[in-house]
Amino acid sequence: MNPTQIQLVQASFEHVKPIAGVAAELFYNRLFELDPSLRRLFKPDLSDQKVKLMATLAFAVAGLKQPDQVLAAVRQLGQRHAGYGVQPEHYQTVGAALLWTLEQGLGEQFTPAVAEAWAALYTLVAATMQAAAPVAERVGALLLVPEFPRAAYPDGADYTHGVFRGGRWRDRQD
Repeated sequence: MNPTQIQLVQASFEHVKPIAGVAAELFYNRLFELDPSLRRLFKPDLSDQKVKLMATLAFAVAGLKQPDQVLAAVRQLGQRHAGYGVQPEHYQTVGAALLWTLEQGLGEQFTPAVAEAWAALYTLVAATMQAAAPVAERVGALLLVPEFPRAAYPDGADYTHGVFRGGRWRDRQD
């Protein structure tokens, strides 16, 4: 991403933060509308997942000027998602749902330049996650989840460790 794209993503995300709950709701509704089969990859109650989505976006957007830190976390995220059963073809659907959500949330502020900047970010994130996914298959039983700063999570919860059991990633408590 170039500096202009980084600035556009960061500035536009400031307008998304106040509507984070609505944005997360729009995202998951659109995701399952585009591909209903993806619903099986999630718990019935999406409340925690919505918080995690917005916290992950906030972390990625805030860290765009330190890409090494962000990409290391994104690689771990890709490993986790492979454990959840995410397939390469799912990334296109997620990207479409994300861009649609941003368009709905930002309205007129979702200019072609902003859309292009967010598409560049998502392309980078998706490619990094997909490249890391095979590592999850080789590593096996225990993987660390991204080391997002605790402050990135609005609920202050500790999402830093988990286990891979039964073909999917689980919190240690599960």
